[in-house]
Amino acid sequence: MEFAPQAFRETREQTANEVRNSLSLTRNLTKFSPMVLRDHPEILPTLRMSTCPPLAVDRLVGLADVSKNLVHRMERDKKLPVRTNPYTIEADLTKIVAIIEKMADPDIFVWLDRPTVPPTELEVRRAATIVADRLCGSVANPIIRNAQEKRQLAAIKAWLEDRGYQEVSSRDIEKIGGMSPGYFCFRLNVPVNLKGAAQHINIPIDAVIQPRKAAKSGFPVLIEAKSAGDYTNTNKRRKEEAVKMAQLRDTFGKDVHFILLLCGYFDSGYLGYEAAEGIDWVWEHRIDDLAGFGL
Repeated sequence: MEFAPQAFRETREQTANEVRNSLSLTRNLTKFSPMVLRDHPEILPTLRMSTCPPLAVDRLVGLADVSKNLVHRMERDKKLPVRTNPYTIEADLTKIVAIIEKMADPDIFVWLDRPTVPPTELEVRRAATIVADRLCGSVANPIIRNAQEKRQLAAIKAWLEDRGYQEVSSRDIEKIGGMSPGYFCFRLNVPVNLKGAAQHINIPIDAVIQPRKAAKSGFPVLIEAKSAGDYTNTNKRRKEEAVKMAQLRDTFGKDVHFILLLCGYFDSGYLGYEAAEGIDWVWEHRIDDLAGFGL
C-alpha cells in the first residue's frame, strides 16, 4: 500500500509524457496519415489505447484486416518489416489509420467534435494521462514487480554496505567462485549445465555475495529478490526457483546456497515447496536475518 501506488504513478507520469509526444506527431489525432506511422511505428500502442474501446493487438489486426507480422513488428521491435513489399505496408498502414480515426474515443479527445477549435493544454494533458493509464493498466503487475525488485536490491545493498561489504560490477566477475571475500555484485549471469546436454546456458542471479569469512568451498551466497501482491501467482512461479536451484546444484555441487528475499504474499504451500528443494528465504521486513547465513 505504501510502495505500489507511487511506483505506478511514476511510471504513468513517464508514460503520459511519451503519449503526449506520440500524439503530437498526429497533431493530437487531427492530422493523421500513414506516413506518420511509417516514420514512427513506435506510436502504435498509444494509438491502440486511444480508441473506444481500447484495441488489443490481435483485435486491431482483425478489424483492419492487415498483416499480423506488420503489427507485431511495430509493437515489439518498433520497426516495420524489412522483407515485406513497401506497397503492401503502405496499404496496411492506411487501413490501420482508418480504424484509429473511426474508433478514436470522443470522450477522451473531446476536440475531435469541434474541428475549428484546437484543444487546450489541459485537455491534451488529461487525454494523455488517460491513455497512459490504459497502457500502464495492462502491465500493472510487471511495473510494480520490477520497481519492487529495484527497491529490494537497494535494501540488500544498504544492509551489506552498513556491514563493510563493497560492491563490484558484475562485468568484472570472470567466474562465480572468483569473487574476493567481503564483496558483492548484482545481476550476474551464471553459466549452468543443461541436464543431459553438452551445452550450457546463463541464468541471471539478482545478488551474489562472498562472505567476509568465505565457506571452504569458496562458493558465494546467491539471493533472488521476489515480491508478490497476492497469493494467486506465487504457486505458478515457485517452480522457477526450483529449476534454478537444480541447475545450480547440477553444475556446482551441493554447496550452493540459494536464498529468496521475500516481500508480500507467500503462503505455506509456496514456502514448503521451496524448502523441499533446499531453498532458504529471508523476509524483507526482517532483512537482518541475512546475518544468519554468515553475512
